[in-house]
Amino acid sequence: MRRVVRFWLGDELREVAGVTPTTTLLDWLRGVEGRTGTKEGCNEGDCGACTVLLTRLRDGRVVHEPICACIRLLATVDGCRVATVEDLARDGELHPVQRAMVAQHASQCGFCTPGFVTSLWALRLDHLEPPDEAEIEARLAGNLCRCTGYGPIVRAARAMYALEPVPSADPLLVETELWHTRLGAVRDAEPLVFDGPDGARLIAPVDLDELAALRARHPDALLLAGGTDIGLRITKELDRPPLILWLGRVAELQRIEEGPEELRIGAAVTWREAAAALRRLAPGLGELLVRFAGEQIRSAATVVGNLANASPVGDGPPALLALDARLVLRHGDRRRELPLADFYRAYRRTALELGEFVEAVRIPRPPPGTRVIFEKVSKRREQDIATVSAGIALAVEDGRVRHVRLAFGGMAAIPARARTAEAALEGAAWDEAAIERATVALARDFAPISDHRGSAAYRRTAAANLLRRLWLESRGVPVRLHAAEPALG
Repeated sequence: MRRVVRFWLGDELREVAGVTPTTTLLDWLRGVEGRTGTKEGCNEGDCGACTVLLTRLRDGRVVHEPICACIRLLATVDGCRVATVEDLARDGELHPVQRAMVAQHASQCGFCTPGFVTSLWALRLDHLEPPDEAEIEARLAGNLCRCTGYGPIVRAARAMYALEPVPSADPLLVETELWHTRLGAVRDAEPLVFDGPDGARLIAPVDLDELAALRARHPDALLLAGGTDIGLRITKELDRPPLILWLGRVAELQRIEEGPEELRIGAAVTWREAAAALRRLAPGLGELLVRFAGEQIRSAATVVGNLANASPVGDGPPALLALDARLVLRHGDRRRELPLADFYRAYRRTALELGEFVEAVRIPRPPPGTRVIFEKVSKRREQDIATVSAGIALAVEDGRVRHVRLAFGGMAAIPARARTAEAALEGAAWDEAAIERATVALARDFAPISDHRGSAAYRRTAAANLLRRLWLESRGVPVRLHAAEPALG
């Protein structure tokens, strides 16, 4: 059992103990390390001013990911390397990203600049060839500029390749073997027990059976995976849970298994890690994978966490409901499976029993000929919470609907399938009349509320129009102002 958190900060090894487990990485960087280049903006993972680069081992490979330090607990960077904007320049020489930002006059007030610089650094590490503008914009979706100076920043993203056209010369890539050795040296098979002076504790087991036993003994403990929702409870609601069980060191929960019948995703797999497998399962999920927050959140948020969170406006549930996903639930030595459609019981309430947790999600491969679609209506295209979202799986054969699943978020207290609308389409001729019957049936499936994101009438109209758009697009009618971009990661 280990009682210190070990990680690299830049090129220096840190061993930390005696700190409350709810200390965020941002607070540690600014308050203890004096690395004030990393800014506190929203303190909820929305603006990207606190972006840092996390380097870690994943399946034996060194990977570099941008993350939001404001909602990342310090203990969860155990075994990683954290780099801030202060680590970019070497020997008095600015990094190509920094030089490009200067050359393009891409900094105005300067507050958001370190976060943009770090995100561009992550983009450059991922892409040895210059990405197109759509990809640049998608990767910067998690960074907000209060001065609205996005044009020069995008130009800087292009210019960093012209100033130094060999990204593989970046020290982090040149030193891959060094970091493989360094990161391997701070990893071990010992459970981490991190005690704070206030009596709070974080436990990070390394074995799935050990996690199950801990959960059974401590059913009221807070389960932590990516922390992108829990981080807000800590920073905004000032929640201080006495015991946290962190899933991030359990190897079994980090697995992605692609089989001929299904895709299985463990509870600690992030959206960034799962993106490629999800696209292979259903290319139509591209819109979901791009619009699920920004890259910093996709690098931390887990697929299972997004489902288990039980938010009525979560992005993942409608899509996976449409794919007939099933959850693997674990309590001690006992496992059971439950359709995702039966998991949600009421607002933020699920079918989890006391001491039980979600071990994985199993997603069947769609029937042949099935078109899978994700739709999201929100005030901002990127980095926003849905007003209405829809997951649709549809197969039409010989002019009739052979298979249909319609699932919606934002239309009720829970994400749910529109079973009456499905019944109106199942086996029917695929025509405009059937679509209109389905839109009428939606009113019997859902009675949405009005809130600051949209009125009940707006939600009903938007959901019905998503079905009408599905029909029009199936007839080749162009109705979109944009097309989904490829998901990154």
